[in-house]
Amino acid sequence: MHPEIEDAVRRALAEDIGSGDITTNLCVPAEATATGRMVARESLTLAGVEVLPLIFSECSIVRQSGDRLQDGDEIAVVKGPARALLTGERTALNFVQRLSGIATLAAAYVRAVEGTRCRILDTRKTTPGLRRLEKMAAAAGGAVNHRLGLYDAVLIKNNHITAAGGVRAALERTRNAAVPVEIEVRTREELDEALACGAAHLLLDNLDPGEAREWILHINGRATVELSGGITLENARAYAEAGADFLSSGAITHSARAVDINFRLDFAS
Repeated sequence: MHPEIEDAVRRALAEDIGSGDITTNLCVPAEATATGRMVARESLTLAGVEVLPLIFSECSIVRQSGDRLQDGDEIAVVKGPARALLTGERTALNFVQRLSGIATLAAAYVRAVEGTRCRILDTRKTTPGLRRLEKMAAAAGGAVNHRLGLYDAVLIKNNHITAAGGVRAALERTRNAAVPVEIEVRTREELDEALACGAAHLLLDNLDPGEAREWILHINGRATVELSGGITLENARAYAEAGADFLSSGAITHSARAVDINFRLDFAS
């Protein structure tokens, strides 16, 4: 397990438990044991089950991240002291509900462009401190992870172009980068300049599907094309059919709805 994920779970537990679970410690006998079952309460794409063994000491994962579940499908079974299960319940649900929501939305975007050559990208529009988990969830839904942070790829955007002194200057400054380089272009003039400079990956932002088709026909395979800005489930297919190689949508991580998952406890007599 990646240290960032372990740290995120530790922080989440500390945030919730604080100095102790007062209600559980007062109401539940210390010797009581229980079995908890995490169950889907709606159709969803599962993600986040990897965190459960970090919360519960005895945990059996029934379904894996990326699995498509229906209402009533069992996700995991946990056993142990009843106090420990009750104390970890909300943190476990918060992670799995949130991450499965991201995976479910990502899967919907992937289905929307099915049959085209276009692939769905996630973005850096993630919850601070939870990016690795949220990108794992997007991947579980079938999306392709874009750069994880500012350190693993070059993405030259509008402000970078202005600060560098133009498209050519920005590309020249990144020519020896040891990571992938992508540049956003805002006008046909910038597009032609980027292509003339040998840009291999272009980001086209805030075009409608018709405009995107025209630009992509003009590019004519000289670079891969990512479209972004205003990409929704309703219009994703139109953008994909315009010829894009990739569509990126921040909504996958910043606007996903937490899905309905239940945690049922059975107490040993």
